[in-house]
Amino acid sequence: MNILAIDTSNQVLGVALLKNGEIIAELTTNLTKNHSVRLMPAVESLMHQVSIQPEDLDRIIVAKGPGSYTGVRIGLSTAKTMAWALQIPVVGVSSLEVLAYQGKFFNGIICPFFDARRGLVFTGGYQFNDNKIEKVIEEENLLMTSMLDKLKKQGEKVVFLSPDIHEFKELIKEELGELAIIPESVYHLPKASHLGLAGMNIESESIHELVPNYLRLAEAEANWQKSHKEHQANE
Repeated sequence: MNILAIDTSNQVLGVALLKNGEIIAELTTNLTKNHSVRLMPAVESLMHQVSIQPEDLDRIIVAKGPGSYTGVRIGLSTAKTMAWALQIPVVGVSSLEVLAYQGKFFNGIICPFFDARRGLVFTGGYQFNDNKIEKVIEEENLLMTSMLDKLKKQGEKVVFLSPDIHEFKELIKEELGELAIIPESVYHLPKASHLGLAGMNIESESIHELVPNYLRLAEAEANWQKSHKEHQANE
């Protein structure tokens, strides 16, 4: 089985190709550049290098958020369009779950997160048991201080993973002390190969039912709903 994995849900752009469960090619960049311009050339280049044609693909796996609204939409729209054109299954995986794979060999709670601004984060809690990932804390968009309070009550060691770790490192250490484990920088970037592994055995969804996992409304939509409710209240 040939699998294409695509992640543009945050600043990192990741593309990987897996053949029968083995990674045969992977590309990762961590640059502030437009994913919409770079994604398809990256996919085409990677497939060319390993002599795989689009019609050789059996499944596409995409990171569906949370993260950058624009980035999530780019990845999903590309994956869904390709899957529809090739008539193959497409699977969406949480971007937080993908990042949690970087802590696979940690025997405890894994807390991946992405900065959502104003002290807020997209985050959740995971653990690996018998080589399988389990969600132990639901994914939410909440204040980082609130998440740290939850983790503090657990009383267990926690490994934190995030491309935005530098923004919260001092706060994490201050709140959790020795319970907090923060690895080296290379472990804080999600890998498309992990995305491929995470979605390999997930049942595929209808292309039209695969939607972004934003965890919160886009600011424009939230403002519209707020003004709409205010308008209805004044009628």
